[in-house]
Amino acid sequence: MRVLFIGGTGNISSACVERALAKGYQVHLFNRGQRPAAFSQPVTTIEGDRNDPATMRQVAETGHYDVVANFVGFTPDQVELDIAAFAGRVGQYIYISSASVYQKPLNHYRITESTPLSNPYWEYSQNKIACEEILNRAYREQSFPMTIVRPTYTYGHTWIPAGVGGHGYTIVGRMRRGQPIISHGDGQSLWVMTHNTDFAVGFVGLFGRLQAIGEAFHITSDEVLTWDAIYRTIAQMAGVDVQLVHIPSDFIAAAHPDWGPGLLGDKAISVVFDNSKIKRLVPEFQPSVSFMEGIGRSITWHDADPARQVIDEGTSRTMDRIIAAYQRALADLD
Repeated sequence: MRVLFIGGTGNISSACVERALAKGYQVHLFNRGQRPAAFSQPVTTIEGDRNDPATMRQVAETGHYDVVANFVGFTPDQVELDIAAFAGRVGQYIYISSASVYQKPLNHYRITESTPLSNPYWEYSQNKIACEEILNRAYREQSFPMTIVRPTYTYGHTWIPAGVGGHGYTIVGRMRRGQPIISHGDGQSLWVMTHNTDFAVGFVGLFGRLQAIGEAFHITSDEVLTWDAIYRTIAQMAGVDVQLVHIPSDFIAAAHPDWGPGLLGDKAISVVFDNSKIKRLVPEFQPSVSFMEGIGRSITWHDADPARQVIDEGTSRTMDRIIAAYQRALADLD
């Protein structure tokens, strides 16, 4: 099978590349060549700008691909560019959308692929919805062979996930320095963390599946945790205790607007995903990496090299500022 990854070196896509190589597929990567990646087997790399129509056409004309997997399509014009380039030249085009496209607030706690798409908080999700709409129209009107995949928070050994403040080492650094951690809301909203190796099994399992054409799938872990449990597990694997400060999501968004859309439009909402659709089509997808195991790998990777233990001091100061502002607001109530 001849496969092209648009991207291929990121947190999610690199695990999918490894899975495709393990399956014996001929793997090509098309990206800017700015992020080095070492894989277990050779891959063919094409360097270029995915936003340039002429370059995209040249890539598409290098030969028929059984699968094109787009990991870096964030806006409608990018997806339209792909359709124009690959129509008639690809067996299956797989678009990476996002589970954040599902309606906010939810009408039902259990999310299936038929849950409506609507996110009034986050432009990122709104663009993903628009991209999906374009692809569905191309499928209906042009028989463009598309499949849509919606990941939720997916992490690997280079990521340490958090609800606010990004996915770097900062949260572990704060824990190890004895500094408090913000747990949004009351810390009891539900969330799903998916290890990238588990995701890759489901994702690559869709390659070449005629039943997947014209369909959407989310691919997530079955393990559901509260945010407090997520932070306590991180602390446990980091070998420290954690001091959690519960702050309403609206307060966090008001205090630091840059964090608002991704919080109010995604992580503040309890999510429980029904994975029966992907499991019916890809029976080998049986998520097996618990968050405790996965985050243990991440912390071990960071601890192996001090250069990886980078604390974003700006992010850390923002956390301190929000915590102090909230504590002052509480004190003013007395």
